[in-house]
Amino acid sequence: LRQDPATIGFNFGIYIHWPFCLSKCPYCDFYSRATKCDNQNSLIDEYLDDLNYYCEMTNKRTVTSIFFGGGTPSLISPHNIERIINFISKNWRLSPHAEISLEANPNTQTPTMFSDLRHAGINRLSLGVQALNDADLKFLGRTHSLQEAFSAIEQVTKHFANHSMDLIYARPQQTLVQWQTELQQAVKLGFKHLSLYQLTIEENTIFAKKGIQALEEQQATELYNFTNQFLNHNGYPRYEVSNYAPKDTQCRHNLLYWQGDDYLGIGKGAHGRLKRNGKFYALTHKREFEELSPQERAEELMIMGLRLDEGINKQHFFEICGIHLDDFINSEKATFLQNTNLISNNKNALQATELGFLVLNHIIEVLCS
Repeated sequence: LRQDPATIGFNFGIYIHWPFCLSKCPYCDFYSRATKCDNQNSLIDEYLDDLNYYCEMTNKRTVTSIFFGGGTPSLISPHNIERIINFISKNWRLSPHAEISLEANPNTQTPTMFSDLRHAGINRLSLGVQALNDADLKFLGRTHSLQEAFSAIEQVTKHFANHSMDLIYARPQQTLVQWQTELQQAVKLGFKHLSLYQLTIEENTIFAKKGIQALEEQQATELYNFTNQFLNHNGYPRYEVSNYAPKDTQCRHNLLYWQGDDYLGIGKGAHGRLKRNGKFYALTHKREFEELSPQERAEELMIMGLRLDEGINKQHFFEICGIHLDDFINSEKATFLQNTNLISNNKNALQATELGFLVLNHIIEVLCS
């Protein structure tokens, strides 16, 4: 597969998936393994081989972001993190403003882990705290205490200028007052970015097998509405369904997914998207290419793009998939959704309204039907 000149000017990212964890969280349905990696150096060698394989078909692209996700990528030694970043910088043009993120848990650090990660080349650290009280940390199966979280937060904000924190809310029996208290505490911690996910009980998770029930929908909606209002008032405007930050600290790598740009996925649990020779491909481990039709790619752009507050840029949509967005969607149903104040649809963009965000899956289904 040759390079596609039409994509050269677009953002381009590389996702590195590390599947190993200290333990399996009961809510998690991502691919991960609660075991130690037996030979980390050997596995990193395989990652570099995969990167080398994709290099020839993409090395004219400028890498604008690298994201180490998992699993628990803070279990990778800083030396091996540096090996990967150095390999990418030698084989692609790495943007001088590239965002290089890594997800970490509060209790996977050695005394110098965060400073070592910064020295290795990480410039954005995402900390998986998940709750700000010990009772809910235990319920969520987290292996760190609140005190360990605070210690990690101190180190993260000391060594990184760009950082994010993950929290999970709408836990069973959680009240609005409890969540208000936790959010007030969260904004005082000084993170540049917050990712706040409503707890959902996915099939085949430990929670599902135990019969744990999610918070009732009306109560969860109440918590979500308060979250949006409170964080916007406190300098964290929502820019995606679950993500809050000013424009200059939005996660640029995740924006690749939501805006439909290309990225490589390295590791057993990773996937990617590439446009080559005018065709669209879904990439999966190991070095598998599945061709997508323009209609399939357009549907993906709808599903991902409507998650953004700014919605889908129609020109960008056309540049990616070659289909005009207004020709792709069901125009009659789009008019109905607009008249009922669920979407805004103008010549430049299609976006969900505040009311529409509460029924986003329904909107996407209707527009793509």
